[in-house]
Amino acid sequence: MRSVIFVAVLLVMQLFTFGLGRSLQWLFAPVIGARGRRWLMGAAFLVTNSLIAGLLLQLGHAVFRWTALWMVMLLFVMYAALATFLLYLVLRRFMPQKPMSRSLRLFAPLFVLGLFGVALYNAYTPVIRHAEISINKKLGQPLRIGMASDMHLGILFGAKRLDELAAIMNREKVDIILLPGDLMDDNVIAYRAENMRPSLEKLRAPLGVYATLGNHDLFGHEREIYEEVTKAGIRVLANESTVVDNRLLVVGRNDDLDKKRPATAELLKNQNTTLPVLLLDHRPTDIETHAKLPIDVQVSGHVHNGQVAPANLIVRLLNRISYGYEQIGNGHFFVTSGYGFWGVPLRLGSQSEVWIIDVKGQP
Repeated sequence: MRSVIFVAVLLVMQLFTFGLGRSLQWLFAPVIGARGRRWLMGAAFLVTNSLIAGLLLQLGHAVFRWTALWMVMLLFVMYAALATFLLYLVLRRFMPQKPMSRSLRLFAPLFVLGLFGVALYNAYTPVIRHAEISINKKLGQPLRIGMASDMHLGILFGAKRLDELAAIMNREKVDIILLPGDLMDDNVIAYRAENMRPSLEKLRAPLGVYATLGNHDLFGHEREIYEEVTKAGIRVLANESTVVDNRLLVVGRNDDLDKKRPATAELLKNQNTTLPVLLLDHRPTDIETHAKLPIDVQVSGHVHNGQVAPANLIVRLLNRISYGYEQIGNGHFFVTSGYGFWGVPLRLGSQSEVWIIDVKGQP
């Protein structure tokens, strides 16, 4: 299945590269001849296939980032081509050919730049989502949860963003903070180089800060990630549970890259599930199974709400809940688009976010 998806992505990239080449040929048509048009098309395919070769040869993480950026560029150029064509259909009715052509050639690159501007803003400007729920168990007093997933701490998302997250949690006066996975962007190299620990240590709440490991925390550096996060005063729940303040059962489950992780039902065995149960599970893939268990609140991330449209439509087809909130039975399930981002600092059709969840229990 993965090979089929990979081949499909390669084919789409070739198609979009042809679209980029044609767009460049049209954009520079007034100043280049036939030879120049061939060079532009050849350059577009050279860049695309050189990056693909770099990925196949595993030439490093930088190649991956440049490939991701190039793929977004190809997509945004296709969006610009569509928008330019629609504008052409409108302008041709009342505008002479020459000024219309000049206007369209100015509009197209500005549209691409505008998309990049919006996407960059969405990646680095978090919004606060609020939700209020009632669970079917006694809670004593209301609970305010602060939840942020998929921080992907690394060279593009670091201490400044952690300071901002801590400020949000303090401002919202949360009782407990939950971080359901992808804490680091594959390793702790940038985390240590930038000395992010003092900023991560600012994440504090009366009932504590709890995290679990996502897929990007399990690419061979899970021990270092676990240790660094623990040193910052955060309790990492790696396939384990803990009772908090004698009033909550908090359960953390590693991503499914951990082939030894137990089923959630196993994690709940011999636990006091008459207490409100909060589950951190990085992927939202087991929600329907969890709806049959005594879980009151599940927080997940992983899918980033697609991060860049139209991927949000794809993840919606693949998951019962790809984004947002849904109550299923007695369980309340939250899937966030994430606080950070994957690969490149661009989001379109999604935005960096933090969830504040107010929980009330039965009297």
